[in-house]
Amino acid sequence: MRVLVVEDESLLADAIAEWLRREAFAVDVAYDGDMALERLGVNEYDIVVLDRDLPVVPGDDVCRAIVDGGGQTRVLMLTAAAAIRERVAGLSLGADDYLTKPFALAELSARVHALGRRARPATPPELARGGIVVDPGRREVTRDGRFVALSRKEFAVLFELMRADGSVVSAEELLERAWDENIDPFTNVVRVTVMKLRRKLGDPQVIETVPGVGYQIR
Repeated sequence: MRVLVVEDESLLADAIAEWLRREAFAVDVAYDGDMALERLGVNEYDIVVLDRDLPVVPGDDVCRAIVDGGGQTRVLMLTAAAAIRERVAGLSLGADDYLTKPFALAELSARVHALGRRARPATPPELARGGIVVDPGRREVTRDGRFVALSRKEFAVLFELMRADGSVVSAEELLERAWDENIDPFTNVVRVTVMKLRRKLGDPQVIETVPGVGYQIR
């Protein structure tokens, strides 16, 4: 899934982004509200981790823009204010969850995973198809009961294919959902990743290529 981290403390923003990338999320970062609105205007995100106290454009205004956009992006709001009235105010803006600083990165990622299960469409705790079982929370994959060790990007691509529930997913969609905005749009990284996935998942092959369209797991 694709996540936007909006935080003006660059060290904290980069730490959150790196932690989430280790869990196979595609993560972009914005260091102020104006940059966040620019990213949101270009990319489609499942989840936005949003600091409430931002320069240029306040986090409250960014949250309102997300909600007013009418999409299904989930918002996890961050703030240093621990008072109940502050949490209530943040949730009343349309945020889906609220986390007070300082926080443990493990708790933040658990909340992001929980919001991900409510993203479009709602993702069940486990995805199963063709003998493959994917546990997004633990980032574990098994094939016919056999544990399959995958890299972060291999897991992200498999997750998107499994979440499609038999529908075809284009290479462009996989590139958008599993990599961040810095990826070269002309790269062959999706094809290479699918090739590695097929090898690791073993026979019989379950990832099918639909010529000129994309990939699917029947």
